[in-house]
Amino acid sequence: MEKIPLKILEPGKKVGLVVVITGDGKGKTTSALGMALRAAGYGMKVCIILFMKGDMYSGEMDGIKRLSPDVELHITGKGFCGIMGDCKSFEEHRKSAQDGMRIAKDNILSGKFDIVILDEINNALKLELVDLRQVTGLIDNKPEGLHLILTGRGAHPEVIKRGHTVTEVKDIKHAFREGIEPQKGIDY
Repeated sequence: MEKIPLKILEPGKKVGLVVVITGDGKGKTTSALGMALRAAGYGMKVCIILFMKGDMYSGEMDGIKRLSPDVELHITGKGFCGIMGDCKSFEEHRKSAQDGMRIAKDNILSGKFDIVILDEINNALKLELVDLRQVTGLIDNKPEGLHLILTGRGAHPEVIKRGHTVTEVKDIKHAFREGIEPQKGIDY
């Protein structure tokens, strides 16, 4: 079979986008990780910071390692705050989220990355583990060419206002509500 040469498009002007992925449906983190995979295919450097889910193994943790050194992962969350049998104090969760904010700021300003993904930052903001001024400060002060992706339910209106691309993932039906346990490789 004959190979057809593929074109690679280049924008006339590179703009660092702010992408917000929110909503009650499944797939916000998966969408962001898809962009990380796509960027790695171009040899772009990606930093991912997980603000929640950090105490439970998920396949993306090892999957991301396979994309190293182009994709770097920082797990700062201490799990789901206040749900699913969480025993940690609010202060412990907030300290972890604040550690994540320091890592985010350092990596956003480092000049090492083309994309920084703040996974579940919207949830962390809604739970007051991080402050609105901290999140808007990251957005407002990011380098011009850096793409910044913010995921999680309930994105704050000020975050949405700053987004160039905002996607709401809508929940129509979920297997969990039908009594089906989360499935490896699909849900975690």
